[in-house]
Amino acid sequence: MKKLSSLERYKIIQPILENDVSSTEISKLSGIPSRTLRYWAKKFLEEGLAGLKRKSRSDRGIYKSISPEMVELAIGLALQKPPLLITAIYRRISIIAKKKSLPPPSYDTVYGIIKKIDPTLITLAIEGSKAYQQKYELLYRMECKTSNEIWQADHTELDIFIIDENGNEKRPWLTTIIDDYSRAIAGIFLSFNSPSSINTALALRQAIWRKRNNMWEICGIPGILYTDHGTDFMSLHIQRVCVDLKTRHINSIVGRPQGRGKIERFFKTLNENVLIDLPGFSVKGKPSSKPLLNIEKLNEILEKFIIEIYHQSRHSSTGEAPIKRWAHGFLPRMPESIETLDNLLLSINKLRKIQRDGIRFMGFRYISTTLAGFVGELVDIRYDPRDLAEIKVYYNDAFLCKAICQDLSSLTISLKEIKKARQEIKRGLYKHIKDFKRVVSVNLNKNREVISKDTPVNNSSLKGSDKHLKLYEND
Repeated sequence: MKKLSSLERYKIIQPILENDVSSTEISKLSGIPSRTLRYWAKKFLEEGLAGLKRKSRSDRGIYKSISPEMVELAIGLALQKPPLLITAIYRRISIIAKKKSLPPPSYDTVYGIIKKIDPTLITLAIEGSKAYQQKYELLYRMECKTSNEIWQADHTELDIFIIDENGNEKRPWLTTIIDDYSRAIAGIFLSFNSPSSINTALALRQAIWRKRNNMWEICGIPGILYTDHGTDFMSLHIQRVCVDLKTRHINSIVGRPQGRGKIERFFKTLNENVLIDLPGFSVKGKPSSKPLLNIEKLNEILEKFIIEIYHQSRHSSTGEAPIKRWAHGFLPRMPESIETLDNLLLSINKLRKIQRDGIRFMGFRYISTTLAGFVGELVDIRYDPRDLAEIKVYYNDAFLCKAICQDLSSLTISLKEIKKARQEIKRGLYKHIKDFKRVVSVNLNKNREVISKDTPVNNSSLKGSDKHLKLYEND
């Protein structure tokens, strides 16, 4: 079996952790012993993802009694169609080894090699693609029984041209999170940038947390996040977010996007009921009228439509208004705080170095009095691209401070505050220096020979203008 990462092991045991499927059933599907699966589940509950990290062996995959060529031959014979018995494979390898003047392997060695072949590889090679899909590809459950059981996420380039910050006409991208059970929209995010993990994270942030508008009630942590195989959805960032939220991440099978029609239908509803009447609506890739809206105004229009019309209207498939169906007898599971949620979602993988004038990020400079004591240190930052006036700074995985950009924010930090912070830091450093000097002085005084008087050195041999100088022995 191939070496599995800690995240891959987690995905295998996730149904066991959530009590959806027994370890025996997962064992049948994966070919991994039930005992191993239960051990992985125990390690995850004790240590998280770190507990699922596999300890490597220096001699793993090395067979001392058989050459690498014979190992590859054994695997190749095992993947032949129709399948051969292990005894037949052993006999063929023995004959070939003898012809090549190689020592023949034992039956147990050949048996061990074949038994370690990844069962998914055997299924695909011998039984074919359809059998592989039935056994190993995780299928999407077409219907669910409660709200927040399954959320779907997807992106679409909207059929409308709007004005960006530079006055250019562009089509924006919309990231949408929809609740499968109620068809309610949990969150959206508009951006001129192509789909990315940060767009998905910001849509999830709005979807999970409570909205400013009390009429938009949808919130909570989903049991399953269902997406396609887009690079943003498959990113390590989003996968780790799902693990930390205890949300199962399921991808639609390539070429067979089961259940995707629900969110596609919402996009069609937006086109037919909202965008078509707005200036800049796109017809065959060109604006049918002069674009006038900016991204903030379009976002306001979309939210108003979702809250006041879409959520309140009877859905033809469910027979109920989405907001009514979502809220019926349901208590959402929530994160501890918005700060906890931000820590998971709004992160930048690349560390930033604190310079003397603050943190440089996206062409802006961010400052805080706290940063004065951390010049030269590497920090992690988290931010919301919709509000670049402020970033959150983390040092050694702990929150350090909020830093602001004076060019973007009405809040400013005065030079007096900066100088005061610098002076306090410098004063503290001087105190440390003084303390260390005192230690050195005490120890030297204890061991130094006390010289009561400095004796001049005879300088009669000195020439020229240097004769007036006096040199001392302790110089």
